[in-house]
Amino acid sequence: MSVVDVGRLADLRHARHSLTLSNGKRLVLFRLPKIDRSDAVAPLPAEGTDAWTYYAMEAECPHAGGPLADAHIDIEDSSYIASCPWHAYDFNVETGESSYGIKACTFPVTIQDGRASIHVAEAENLQLAKIEPVSEKVKFKHGPRVEPLGASTYLGEDASLCDWCVHILNTSNPEHKIELTTHLFSLFATREQSPSPMQIGAGTVIPPQEPPRQNLTQLKPGQMPKAGKGGNLKSRIMMLHALANIEQWAIDLAIDIVVRFAAFQAATPNESDPRQPLPRTFFYDWLKVANDEAKHFSLLRARLEELGSHFGALPVHHGLWESAARTALDLRARISVIALVHEARGLDVNPMTIEKFQNAGDGESVDVLTIIHNDEITHVTTGHRWLSWICQQEGTDPVQVFRSNVQKHFRGAVKGPFNAEARQQAGMDKSYYEDLHGQPWKGDVIAGG
Repeated sequence: MSVVDVGRLADLRHARHSLTLSNGKRLVLFRLPKIDRSDAVAPLPAEGTDAWTYYAMEAECPHAGGPLADAHIDIEDSSYIASCPWHAYDFNVETGESSYGIKACTFPVTIQDGRASIHVAEAENLQLAKIEPVSEKVKFKHGPRVEPLGASTYLGEDASLCDWCVHILNTSNPEHKIELTTHLFSLFATREQSPSPMQIGAGTVIPPQEPPRQNLTQLKPGQMPKAGKGGNLKSRIMMLHALANIEQWAIDLAIDIVVRFAAFQAATPNESDPRQPLPRTFFYDWLKVANDEAKHFSLLRARLEELGSHFGALPVHHGLWESAARTALDLRARISVIALVHEARGLDVNPMTIEKFQNAGDGESVDVLTIIHNDEITHVTTGHRWLSWICQQEGTDPVQVFRSNVQKHFRGAVKGPFNAEARQQAGMDKSYYEDLHGQPWKGDVIAGG
């Protein structure tokens, strides 16, 4: 057991502080207003004499590593609840318990003689190595050179999932698209735990043929300027801008698969058996992917601005949506081409891209790209899982279904080098992608999606 002195209460003036211990472990210290717990039976958390209560928990969400220092705080049943900004997983800041069945590590805080201390049971002789206040000020997306963006338009309580998806697809402002996508995932996930889950609304609305874009210069994929090897700032900006464009399309691709195929029903080997509709977990999984892609775009957009540029400063292409258009009539084809070719190709090239930024000494961009790479393994896993589910219902072989759809709907060869380890993590062994060709095509395979 270690009792780590955090400092004087008089110096802890922010609502959140990021702590690093001497063994490298990172925690978050929350300073929140006292809640009236006159009927409480359990021991109360650490309370100072200044109307504040103090809580400590691990800094990374146990679900996917999201930053709990940026969590949204609510009050439920006389307890504070921290919701992870990435996937809206909720945690009681005192007990660490979550409605999703996982648990975050929390640490008792004691107040004595005007100082706060955290009790860490897992190690001896720990000390505080670093403490930083977490800024709660809004960081404007594009600085003063752009006029105010205005407010996003939210739908009413009766809106269905498909209503929301079409609304997001028709939203051209990228900042509004990020906001609405993360809101939809949080809303859908929260209502899944309630007596009134969101209605799906399959077949009630029609998605656009192509989502609109705002203030972007579009080129054909083959006409895009080459970004180079990342050895200078201009090259790295071009690479990050190209990735941001892919991630914005990836938001739409994940949202589109939800609404476009909401009424899909898997056939059964016995024609007399009823067809199988998609379970609600299908919609949750793809909304999570969309939420991740919104996070990725926001990280890349912010990094571009930190480097002195902005999204929209360079031309972009819509090659990923061209693949979406070619697979608009078949969910099996959509998953095969978008998730298991384009996104899987991202698993191959991400480590090489990260290495270029490492060689350039751009650690901040490396952190962003590493987050994206780790998330994209789970996205390919999602595609593999749902193609396998469809094939299980229909009594078909997922490898053969994948290969036949690629041969029919994809343009070009599925070329290496392959990141076999990451692909295997996602469920794709070599039988899926070795010696596989689609329709004739001379261009490169777009990575990501």
